[in-house]
Amino acid sequence: MPSAQPPDRPPRAARRALLADWAELGKLRLSLLVVATTAAGYAIAPDGRGDIGRLMLAVCGTLLAALGANGLNQWAERERDGRMHRTRERPLPAGRMTPHHAFAVSTAWAVAGVGLLAAFVNLLTAALALGVVLLYVLVYTPLKPRSTLNTLVGAVCGALPPLMGWTAATGALAPGAFVLAGVLFVWQIPHFLALAWLYRDDYERGGYCMLPARDDDGRICSTMVLLYALALVPVALVGHVAGLAGWLYAGAAVLLGSALAATGVLLVGDRSRRSARRVFLASLVYLPLLLAALVADRAPAAPGASRVEARLADASGTAPPAPPAPSAPR
Repeated sequence: MPSAQPPDRPPRAARRALLADWAELGKLRLSLLVVATTAAGYAIAPDGRGDIGRLMLAVCGTLLAALGANGLNQWAERERDGRMHRTRERPLPAGRMTPHHAFAVSTAWAVAGVGLLAAFVNLLTAALALGVVLLYVLVYTPLKPRSTLNTLVGAVCGALPPLMGWTAATGALAPGAFVLAGVLFVWQIPHFLALAWLYRDDYERGGYCMLPARDDDGRICSTMVLLYALALVPVALVGHVAGLAGWLYAGAAVLLGSALAATGVLLVGDRSRRSARRVFLASLVYLPLLLAALVADRAPAAPGASRVEARLADASGTAPPAPPAPSAPR
């Protein structure tokens, strides 16, 4: 593998610079957010309460897969990134890393992540991870310069990691697994549209087809931000209704969702960069606080059917299977 650093640097400085470039190639901060949603999915699952070793394996595999997907995305977009002020100092457009190096490292990360999940967690979680990588690299990435629908495809990619956390804990998908995935899907729309609004000129310079760059007066974009922010309140409350968490979480869902929606209202009335930045920052506050409330107020683990299954059974008029009776002492 060719070196990505000038040969005259001291070895220690060269290693630090290479690690920093790898972190930027894999969008480490974004990848850590993916890991946080995976861990939240694991924590709220019925069986995700005690096996810390499995959680760590799931987190490591998810992180590697996310780094790989982000790196392959940057490898494919290196020329367009070079046109944008926000991204032109990334390792590839800045010339600090060769395309061959970036492709090899990113592919190794993705393969290692999926392989680790398959070998030490379960095949379903590994399949979901592979699906995220392929969807992100082969669908989302080429769609970005062609259609504004890329935002919805990207939101699907961001909604799958909580499912991976749930399947890592339980080995199967269940209705409760889709609650957090739904929150992540809806949350990403106002979050990303606000970011795209802030960099609308840059995205247009790079040739990306983002809604803010195609919406001259911002009326459609600001309305979409508000509608999705409003939708977060009932979508997040499904977690309480389904029995995943209690009233503390429900209160947090209402308060946080209302605050984010309020920034959307301000954006509709004042379609400025300042208002868009307010939405973006509010979205950054919303997600970690909501996840913290969900994990802190999650339903207690119990034998037999989970509270989610019980609530759904009540709604449909059928009873969940009863837990097996304890055997008599001998």
